Amino acid sequence: MAIELQQTFQVQAPVKTVMDFLLDPQNVVACMPGASLTEIVDDKSFVGTVKIKVGAVTAQYQGTITYTEVDRAAGLVRMLAEGKERGGGTVRGTIVSQLTGIDGGAATSVETTSSIDLTGKIAQVGRGMIEGVSGQIIKMYVNNVRAMLEPAAAAAAAAASSDAAPAGSGQSPVPPVRQESINIVAVVLKAIGERLGNFFKRLFGRA
Repeated sequence: MAIELQQTFQVQAPVKTVMDFLLDPQNVVACMPGASLTEIVDDKSFVGTVKIKVGAVTAQYQGTITYTEVDRAAGLVRMLAEGKERGGGTVRGTIVSQLTGIDGGAATSVETTSSIDLTGKIAQVGRGMIEGVSGQIIKMYVNNVRAMLEPAAAAAAAAASSDAAPAGSGQSPVPPVRQESINIVAVVLKAIGERLGNFFKRLFGRA
């Protein structure tokens, strides 16, 4: 099953800071719900696992993510993800992030496009549900990226604008809350709730 996902979000940090963040495997894994880092192979690839819980069933994918293209001048990061699940399922996809400076360079707009091909038992839940669940997972990832990046960027900006910033006045990065697995049931319920909310908004909007 092939699915396409797009997401645009803003981070209150300069492009260089966001780029450096995305090129650090430990940061990428720390922000992804249910993910863990197994090994950093080299400066272009790393090995990790993602654990997904569907009710009482847990599926664990192990695979490699490779930085296939990095263009700092253009603000482009392209990654290839390939993984296998013990039950025979597979996942393969590309993730492209385009970074653009906004607010005079103080913030960054990140446009992410993902193309993912899934096989195995997870794919049996259907395209619509997978897309809804994926959207919720992306939201979690984005919130974690902001939580780690924005306080540090704000502290750096404050220090740069002051010749003598008091010690301890800056904020430290806030590590995301670790999740040992992605609980699909909880995420699905949230996705369904949002769909119902949008339906009623459209319904009452017509009244």
